[in-house]
Amino acid sequence: MFQALIVVDVQNDFCPGGALAVPGGDKVVAPINAMMDRFDAVILTQDWHPAGHSSFASSHPGKDPFETTEMTYGTQVLWPDHCVQGTEGAAFRQDLHTDGDLIIRKGFRPGIDSYSGFFENDQSTSTGLEGYLRSRGITGLTLAGLATDFCVAFTALDAARLGFDVTVDLAACRAIDLNGSLQAALKEMASEGVNLQS
Repeated sequence: MFQALIVVDVQNDFCPGGALAVPGGDKVVAPINAMMDRFDAVILTQDWHPAGHSSFASSHPGKDPFETTEMTYGTQVLWPDHCVQGTEGAAFRQDLHTDGDLIIRKGFRPGIDSYSGFFENDQSTSTGLEGYLRSRGITGLTLAGLATDFCVAFTALDAARLGFDVTVDLAACRAIDLNGSLQAALKEMASEGVNLQS
């Protein structure tokens, strides 16, 4: 069974000092770098928003970051402007090894957010990651990165529903934990057959 490591959104804006900092987000870099050589393929995802993206609170007058709004595809958390294409905030952490096999950029469509490495938040627009993994004969995935309760969880859930054997290495992840989102994400991942490794 071929195995891939999916490194989720280890970018400056999600690390301390960034626009949408995940507490301890920089602490995932060393464990992720240390595990890369154990896999047949390494894929990195990169949040890559155009300026004025519809998921930014600044695009919704009267709304503040972390409030929600209704989009055509469902309820959307509104975020501070982050990971804007070409900015330092969107860049990978400098100490992260990025010489993997593939980089999947997501969230670049102005009208729809994208947490998962597989699908936009409408759950139907594909990023192309599934086809790449199938073409490589990869059936097992280990996920690490940021944030456990959003982009890592959404990627893991989609991978499990697509039939991949999925492990989330919690020691190499960090969470935002917005209103109990971490426990909810862990519960949902476990219920969908994702192996949670601590």
